[in-house]
Amino acid sequence: METPLLIKSFTSENDYLAVKSLKDVKHVLWSETVKIWKIALPVALCSLFQFLTNSSTSVYAGHLGDVELSSFSLFQSIINCIYSLLFGMSTALATLCGQAYGARQFQSAGIYLQRSWIILFTTCILILPIHIYATPILKFLGQEQEIADLAGKYAIQIIPCMFSFAINLPIKKFLQAQCKVNVIMCISLLFLLIQNGLLYIFISVFEWGIFGLALASNITGWGFSIALVIYVIGWSKEGWNGLSWMAFRELWEFTILSLGSSGMICLEQWYSVCIILLAGHLDNPVIALGSYSICLNIQGWNSMLLLGVSTALSVRVSHTLGMSHPRASKYSFLVAMSQSLLIGIIFMTVIFLSKQEFATIFTKSVDMIHAASELAYFLGITMVLNSISQTISGVVIGCGWQVMVGYINLGCYYIIGLPIAIFLGFNQHLGVKGLWGGTICAIILQIIILVVIICKTNWTKEVEQTANRMQIWISNK
Repeated sequence: METPLLIKSFTSENDYLAVKSLKDVKHVLWSETVKIWKIALPVALCSLFQFLTNSSTSVYAGHLGDVELSSFSLFQSIINCIYSLLFGMSTALATLCGQAYGARQFQSAGIYLQRSWIILFTTCILILPIHIYATPILKFLGQEQEIADLAGKYAIQIIPCMFSFAINLPIKKFLQAQCKVNVIMCISLLFLLIQNGLLYIFISVFEWGIFGLALASNITGWGFSIALVIYVIGWSKEGWNGLSWMAFRELWEFTILSLGSSGMICLEQWYSVCIILLAGHLDNPVIALGSYSICLNIQGWNSMLLLGVSTALSVRVSHTLGMSHPRASKYSFLVAMSQSLLIGIIFMTVIFLSKQEFATIFTKSVDMIHAASELAYFLGITMVLNSISQTISGVVIGCGWQVMVGYINLGCYYIIGLPIAIFLGFNQHLGVKGLWGGTICAIILQIIILVVIICKTNWTKEVEQTANRMQIWISNK
């Protein structure tokens, strides 16, 4: 029996007609730009505020000393890969809630949110030993003893913050699917200011060192989560009908979907962990880890803006598929791609022009600044490539292709990219530059494969598959 399309009469928005003239191009470009940036700008600012919350911790760690900065960087890159796992699992909620809202099936979203809470909180409990035994794990992986000891100490102190992710990540996806992004942005800004105030008090006034960094993160992490919960219960009536025992139904199926979604994110993010581990085996690991960390932080600022575009595109694509508008899905991708590519080029230009100065934000060490400046060209090129990759991720999440892309990431990053990185970094004695060169090769290959897939996508068929998926999950809610 043919799968019925979702009912179109629930929405006043119509799909686009085929573009046949310059006037049609201008209409589509303007319409999609408004719709995308109405979501993208608040999400980008929200993501930037939250990233700056983490970056401010890096800044304070850097001013404590090179060892503290390297230890904190090691934690952020390796132990904090748990965040990637939780974030990846929450993307399943982004797909389901986005398509549910596009189809005007509001009653399903609140149940999905609660299921995600249960699964992510359980996941935090299961991975708790990684935090507790961080020091011996890092030493086993060959990291320098002084850096591993300090990173492991911080990992234990930051445990409460990890559990806050299980609450706030699903709520963010839940609200983003409703296009209620301004409230997340405002709350993020508030806690960015609170975080910096706490860091100043704990580090500069009380001189609590690494403990002060952890305490500030724990307070702001849970404060942010509680504020979002209050908003959802008190003001987000669309999709939230209170706690329900229905959330405990079909948990295994939802877990499988969440793990599949997590695979795409984790395989990409954990590759950076491998590079960090390899950098720890280079000559002078303190400088190698520190300079690479500085570049990753700068790249993160760019990624937060691109994440806004990616999130907006995933919301837009999931909504248009839910509304049975295949042409709108395709045009949204094309508009978002052109604009995010422009953003990447602008950031690359800024890095090239300021390659001798950007590291001074994080450290006063002359050696660290010089090492970071030598990576500037790799950083700039990666920013342009990420502008393409992040946009494609938005399409992937909107369509629900996470499992397929997980296999692609496995091949590109681990089968191709990692051996190249090891060869260039160690065999050719290029150090961090060689490791980063392997990363660039992996991203380029990933982009080529995904662009080919998207170009060959039958968007009408995607609409039918979305309808089928929604019928299954609505019946199981």
